[in-house]
Amino acid sequence: MPAPAHPPDTDSTATLDSELGREQGYLDHARAELARMRASVERLDAAKASDADSAAALGEALARRLAALQDDPRSTLFFGRIDLRTDAERWYVGRRHVADADGEPVVVDWRAPVSTAFYRASHAEPMDVLLRRRFGVDRGVLTAIEDEHLSDPGEADAGSQILAAEIERPRTGPMRDIVSTIQPEQDVIVRSDVETTICVQGAPGTGKTAVGLHRAAWLLYSFRERLDRTGVLVVGPNAAFLDHIGAVLPALGEVRVGHASVETLLDHGRVRSVDPAKVAVLKGDPRMAEVLRRAVWSHVRPATEACVIPRGVRRWRVPAYDVQEILDELAARGVRYEAARAMLPQRLAHAVLLQMERAGESPDDRVQEAVARSAPMKAFAASLWPKVDPAQVLFELWSSPDALGRAAAGLLDNEEQAMLLWDTVPRSKGSARWSAADMPLLDELTDLLARTPSLGHVVLDEAQDLSPMQLRAVGRRCSTGSATVLGDIAQGTTPWATRSWEESMAHLGKPAHHLEVLDRGFRVPAKVIDFAARLLPAMAPGLGAPVSVRDNPGELELVEVTAKEVPGEVVRRVAGLSERPGSLGVIAPDASVERFSKALQDNGIEHGRLDREHGDEEDHQVQLVPATVAKGLEFDTVLVVEPAEIAAAEPDERTGLRRLYVVLTRAVSSLTVLHSAPLPAPLSP
Repeated sequence: MPAPAHPPDTDSTATLDSELGREQGYLDHARAELARMRASVERLDAAKASDADSAAALGEALARRLAALQDDPRSTLFFGRIDLRTDAERWYVGRRHVADADGEPVVVDWRAPVSTAFYRASHAEPMDVLLRRRFGVDRGVLTAIEDEHLSDPGEADAGSQILAAEIERPRTGPMRDIVSTIQPEQDVIVRSDVETTICVQGAPGTGKTAVGLHRAAWLLYSFRERLDRTGVLVVGPNAAFLDHIGAVLPALGEVRVGHASVETLLDHGRVRSVDPAKVAVLKGDPRMAEVLRRAVWSHVRPATEACVIPRGVRRWRVPAYDVQEILDELAARGVRYEAARAMLPQRLAHAVLLQMERAGESPDDRVQEAVARSAPMKAFAASLWPKVDPAQVLFELWSSPDALGRAAAGLLDNEEQAMLLWDTVPRSKGSARWSAADMPLLDELTDLLARTPSLGHVVLDEAQDLSPMQLRAVGRRCSTGSATVLGDIAQGTTPWATRSWEESMAHLGKPAHHLEVLDRGFRVPAKVIDFAARLLPAMAPGLGAPVSVRDNPGELELVEVTAKEVPGEVVRRVAGLSERPGSLGVIAPDASVERFSKALQDNGIEHGRLDREHGDEEDHQVQLVPATVAKGLEFDTVLVVEPAEIAAAEPDERTGLRRLYVVLTRAVSSLTVLHSAPLPAPLSP
């Protein structure tokens, strides 16, 4: 371990101002060292590489390194410090590693093993920490110091005011990192081994999304070579959510992480129709996996004729029963359809070679290759094992009662089969009006034909909303890697939302997972979470209510007006609430977003919109949010309009109340509920 940058201060009479001055001086020193590190990288010339490919690779690496060394003067290079009992060591903990000219650390990365003690040390388990110091920061300048002497039992129950202020600090724009506020139970999840698949059941405000993103950053730091090669992907529920979280990993120096919504991940064609809820649920049922498997392999035809291959003046014959034996063996190997299809000409050609050897000839591998690639062999193999395409297979199933009946025999009853068939059959697969529920099925078919490549790690957020077939699709993208699965059963807002994590993780292909429960709410205040939790007994019986651990209870206001007064009251409330610091989210029924947007615009209130048709890259203090897009977002102040209408828009009562639970838990400080219709019964006073 290196020696401390300067010895621990033992002068107990030092004033706060002088101590702040010393720490600010150390921050200035760290910034200077970071600037030196960046300048040394800028002096490197990728053009001097030995060849063009090496120059391009080196240039890309240097660009990433320069981005990682970029200093943000609005922030600080470190947010904490620990003084250890052993050898009087002192470490400054920050978002990135900074070293001096001799290679000695000036700031250690929050992901480094030595930083673990900053997050987990306590009076009960001090982990050799004598002092933990947190810094208050304002626009890149240190403004406050807060010390915990872990050897002093008198401080055991003291909470961190700096930590609380940072958690509750108003913010606008995309989600920020939480490296300075990670709690011990969150840190345990973040630093779980790369081989471990973690499932996090997290109540609103517990930071589960941030924990998942920080876990991705920690894994990339700790297993860089492995994950740079195999890749990391973050999967979220929609584009608005991905925009919201998109700045977190780059702020932590990680730019090589893919982001996708479930929709873009499973983009196998244009979605042009909407299934009734019952049909969508059926298409997401795990039984469909076997239906599709049967449909694909039904294209392999039985051998009714011998394989006859002319070569020179002779014709070589493989009997039909031998051909069938080869077909059966390939089908039983467990390989994908296309892989087995590619093997068939080689296996038949080998059988021809055996005929040649029995006739006294001495063929070699070149002869077998020539036979396998000959036109007669290709034609014969294709007649038994034709090339198929995912869209054509699904088109045949939804078009033909006979084809669907053969594939679904013993799996789906007659009524279920009838639900899946098209009322009007399209002319061809090209004119098929696919639904969103068809996309996971097309993905399953694609994987049945050719194996989907696996990534090293996948972070899946809002997993409770995925159907079994969607979970299978995500799971095959980490079939040889691990996953961090995040969600809240109480926030399931689809008709197929999961009832248990054991069931979901099995569909994901990760039955051997580790379940972690986060129920301490750091972001949602007590008044808000207690109000929303009234819905839990009706929509998620048996699930424990989250507990807010913030000192600030927040604000809750219920406002009842007439239906005619709603638009005007929305405008009046937004005008008043927007005078507060931080972000303001106006969450409304999807059908009312356009009307409220016009009302705000007519009254000169600038705002953004987060619905699909009006994605807005610009950061606005006021955001108008459809209820179906609110999941995963958070705002300092939230105005919820017509909660009963939000709930009624869903296909059933349970899903409607869960949607409302999500909407009501987006507020960090203040929640106003504006309604003309009576509140749903669980929320009524």
